Amino acid sequence: MMNIMKVTVINRSVYHKYAEVDIEVPNDVDDIHQWLIDNEHTYIYEMDESINESKYQFGSGVNDYDGMTEPISDSEWRYECIELKTGGHL
Repeated sequence: MMNIMKVTVINRSVYHKYAEVDIEVPNDVDDIHQWLIDNEHTYIYEMDESINESKYQFGSGVNDYDGMTEPISDSEWRYECIELKTGGHL
């Protein structure tokens, strides 16, 4: 009679969603980063809708998008201003 042992096979798969929204910021704003933090209410609803509608993609998404480089974080927020050639993490 053959002895049989039980083996558990385990898989951890990582998926992510990506969304972006365009918003209008007044031209006289000196610090876009601070303005975005202070005025989150102007874009958070649109971002929530956009991320909810986006499809899951395999992988973490780190390095798949310009500026997204936080491998330890579960979520990453950035902004980009093409006109001023600036951007950064929120």
